[in-house]
Amino acid sequence: MGGKTRSWWGWGNVEDAVRGAEREELTRRSAALLPDADLTVHRPPPVEAFGVGAARVRAPRSLEPIVSYDVRDRLAHGHGQAFRDVVRALLGRLPHVPDLVVRPASEHQVIQVLDWCTEANVAVVPFGGGSSVVGGVEPRTGDDHAGVVSLDLTSMNRVLEVDTVSRAALVQAGVLGPHLEEQLRPHGYTLRFFPQSFEFSSLGGWLATRAGGHFATGPTHVDDLTESLRVVTPSGVVESRRLPGSGAGPSPDRLFLGSEGTLGVITQAWMRLQERPRWRAGASVSFADHEAGVRAARALAQSGLNPANCRLLDPMEALINAGSATSVLVLGFESADHPVTAWMERALELAQDHGGVLSEPPRHSDTSAGSGGSDHPGGPGGGAGGRGTAADTWRSSFLRMPYQRDALAAQGMIVETFETACTWDRFDALRAAVGSAAEDAMRQVGATGVVTCRFTHVYPDGPAPYFGVYAAGRWGRTVEQWDEIKAAVSEALISHGATITHHHAVGRDHRPWYDRQRPDLFAAVLRAGKSVLDPAGILNPGVVVDPVPGRARRPDLPIPLDR
Repeated sequence: MGGKTRSWWGWGNVEDAVRGAEREELTRRSAALLPDADLTVHRPPPVEAFGVGAARVRAPRSLEPIVSYDVRDRLAHGHGQAFRDVVRALLGRLPHVPDLVVRPASEHQVIQVLDWCTEANVAVVPFGGGSSVVGGVEPRTGDDHAGVVSLDLTSMNRVLEVDTVSRAALVQAGVLGPHLEEQLRPHGYTLRFFPQSFEFSSLGGWLATRAGGHFATGPTHVDDLTESLRVVTPSGVVESRRLPGSGAGPSPDRLFLGSEGTLGVITQAWMRLQERPRWRAGASVSFADHEAGVRAARALAQSGLNPANCRLLDPMEALINAGSATSVLVLGFESADHPVTAWMERALELAQDHGGVLSEPPRHSDTSAGSGGSDHPGGPGGGAGGRGTAADTWRSSFLRMPYQRDALAAQGMIVETFETACTWDRFDALRAAVGSAAEDAMRQVGATGVVTCRFTHVYPDGPAPYFGVYAAGRWGRTVEQWDEIKAAVSEALISHGATITHHHAVGRDHRPWYDRQRPDLFAAVLRAGKSVLDPAGILNPGVVVDPVPGRARRPDLPIPLDR
């Protein structure tokens, strides 16, 4: 992180927070969009103001070298990075704080922690980069446990082995995105996985939440990049076999991918790698008619061209974050094997067939010729257009969005997003229903605002729409206002056949709607699986699935332990 200081209450690094001219410009734009907004700046209270009590439990002496009881450390591990998390920190309202933070440096220490917590009835919340936006790392574990441990895995952060023949790497789960890429770079490889949280999220977090990177097509969910997993559970260690593919029954990896630490702690994984891209191309296409832009995105998704970037911004999203009055399609291609000129040319033909207008020629780069290129898909390799285009403006805004969200949250604004996926035939009705639900909810809570939409991913059978809400809230009530809006749009998603989340995970905040989305019998299977793997019910209680009633604190199943 270059010696920077991680913020304990908000996004990213303290040194990178919005200030000075950037804050002045952000305030000016917000006032122009929402003239009635009270944009008074509020500062976070000191750590001492939270009144964090003493830990309810103490770790065994054998674990003391890796344990922290520091109040600031506990507060930083007591929340994620959703809008409601940031605002509650600004208001001095973080009621759920772990009793201690444990940083194991080895799998053996993870086993020791789980053994102690099982015996002492202490809940364990696995923690990577802490970037959850759905309450996944907030220790809202109820009153059934003697205490709560935040299990921070970031000390387990090494690439242990690189298989250059099979093009895969064995990686510890606690490594953050930038450090992972730094270790792969000397081998000429990349994981090619870049969520917006890349800088502050971990491999284990990506795996545990079935995260999605910001490449629009091709392997974009972390599932597709996973060759095998090693998982420590209170009942033993599970390790799947390294295989390129298998038809041998249900996949053990798929059981743990997306389980959010409720079934076990992912300690390491074999991940499929790619050679670093050499050729890149990017362009920006405008559409006066947004529906035409949607049809163009669908044509591209179904064309087999597999663009690295195919992000469609609706007019409001483009206006706020790209400075454009029309819909904008941010388009990009990249390859380590061949120039991508022909692919870009055909993609632009498809876009123009649907009324798209190219403001300037696409930009091409070849890193072997010294033209550079960014690892992140927001860079030239990910599909930004030429200099000065709406796509370039959007890219800059995209990289600053989390910091700007924090700044606006501190000024009484409601600035939050929610994402989903649906089939193409349902998108028009879904978009209308979500917009209507959000607008009705904003009226009911007294918040004036707008709703935006962009596609983050596109599949042959449907898009992944990513909605944004920008509203003037009432300071001191913005969390409650947002919760009402979120509930309304979540109802719209579920009732119109969409998913409650495409890549943000379930956590605690999405549980009511996830429970309705998944089949009841599948929920029963998950509960049964948890009773076998975590019979005492200590792992991240309240996330994804609850323990089978009556099984708590009964670690008496005859399960062989691979330890």
